[in-house]
Amino acid sequence: MKIYTTEKQLKEVLQLLNRRAQFQGKSQADLNSKVAAIINDVKNLGDQALIDFTSRFDGVSLTADTLKVSDAELIEAPKVVAPEFIKAIKQAKDNILAFHTKQLPKDWLDIKDDGIILGQRIRPVDSAGLYVPGGVAGATPLVSSVLMNALPAVVAGVKQIVICTPPNSGGKINPHLLVAALECNIRDIYKVGGAQAVAAMAYGTETLKPVDVIVGPGNQYVTEAKRQVFGFVGLDMLAGPSEILIIADDSANPSYIAADLLSQAEHGPVNEAGAFLLTPSGKLAEAVAAEVEKQLTHLGRRQIAGASIEAHGGIVITADLDQALDLANYCAPEHMELVINEPWSYLSRINNAGAVFLGPYSTEPIGDYVAGTNHVLPTNGTARFASGLNVDHFMKKTSIISYNQAGLTKYGPAAITIAEVEGLDAHAKAIKIRLS
Repeated sequence: MKIYTTEKQLKEVLQLLNRRAQFQGKSQADLNSKVAAIINDVKNLGDQALIDFTSRFDGVSLTADTLKVSDAELIEAPKVVAPEFIKAIKQAKDNILAFHTKQLPKDWLDIKDDGIILGQRIRPVDSAGLYVPGGVAGATPLVSSVLMNALPAVVAGVKQIVICTPPNSGGKINPHLLVAALECNIRDIYKVGGAQAVAAMAYGTETLKPVDVIVGPGNQYVTEAKRQVFGFVGLDMLAGPSEILIIADDSANPSYIAADLLSQAEHGPVNEAGAFLLTPSGKLAEAVAAEVEKQLTHLGRRQIAGASIEAHGGIVITADLDQALDLANYCAPEHMELVINEPWSYLSRINNAGAVFLGPYSTEPIGDYVAGTNHVLPTNGTARFASGLNVDHFMKKTSIISYNQAGLTKYGPAAITIAEVEGLDAHAKAIKIRLS
């Protein structure tokens, strides 16, 4: 990994850590038009568009009757996966449910003395669609994404939850993914991926009913499709490539740090993931750089991880921990680790991060799978204003207003004054007519 110093290369460091997404240029315009065409076909042709795109992009021939995973496939799935996998999924499920249950908001009413009642009523959306990437041709299904996307919706009380995920070359869905879905009590699973899946969930087809909210990560086509359907349906976020930023001092174990950097660098599809170490220790910087090269040779995805480290990785030697914290907030990373002495004493300094992991044993992958926190997190600097997937993404809040005559007499004149300044006479009259 390349080593930078803020003393001599601050401009380069800021460029390295700037993960803001750029949506412009010819390539973006080309992506926009391609995705728009796919969405338009799905809106106009329904199931037939899904069948055609699945044949074109996935090399799989389906029919309207085989777009949805059958009951027979669901029954078979638990029989062909290892018992330890089912046990692991159940453990992760329990932790995720426990964490997200604490997020449940409550209705409230504020009853005032002047006859005014204000409040908020909170209800889940009726339906949600989950996009789950298929991994490498369905061989490495992102089963954890099923749990992370589905269980907050379950906690929120969403009645109808569907999954779209691309099929493998045999026209099937990996049984591990199906088992994860069954653990979330989801049986409506469709063999559709890409932008066409997002369009189907947004607008519906003969087979797939439209949903109210679409969540889940995907490639650039999925992300662009989500952007284009936003406003017609709700979204979680526009997720970009994964990223990790670690702040460490001399107390850190170089092998731990290297392993955690590589855990995110191995995310595909090519070389987009970001992996950064900020440390005031030159000694640690050199040791981690060497350890990354050593560990990289043993990884199954070493080509992807190596390309990500080369294109979007770096070790930054800072003046001190204070500067490291300032740079971390500037980056606003998806994942941040504090591998320093007394990390809890620095937590209050972190303002921009999707998730924060404290101490040498709080490795980022534990959050990806079993901690219970959600791993669908803001990327590309959006942690400056966005939050990870949570129960609120599946809920809507309705304001409650009740005035009696005394309350309207008290506050009506102020409302009339504002309405008249805005030139909205009918607004003012609706109040005046009740006060005359």
